[in-house]
Amino acid sequence: QVQVVESGGGLVQAGDSLRLSCTDSRRTSSNNAVGWFRQAPGKEREFVAAIAWNGGYPSYADSVKGRFTISRDRAKNIIYLQMNSLNPEDTGVYYCAVARGAVSGSDQTNYAYWGRGTQVTVSS
Repeated sequence: QVQVVESGGGLVQAGDSLRLSCTDSRRTSSNNAVGWFRQAPGKEREFVAAIAWNGGYPSYADSVKGRFTISRDRAKNIIYLQMNSLNPEDTGVYYCAVARGAVSGSDQTNYAYWGRGTQVTVSS
């Protein structure tokens, strides 16, 4: 069974930065696209960013464009989400997900394996 694990969340102040990391136990993500999603309290889970298997085709939600950067180190099997200029609206549980294919975007049904999430809290 593939286990996806996120790390790097925490409590920060508005304007600060955080870097989230994601890896999976069987290196399934090395040949598949990976996405980051988030869920704020009382809201539905939403797309944040995605990246293709080879590190290409990065895509972002409009709300994070210019502030967040998704990247991957295939040798280390780690996918990163660099989050800069954080604001309270970025608060939520951030989930990493491995897609079924090599390229994917915002459609959550394209993702087969999900982590348990890491909490990001941004205070004003």
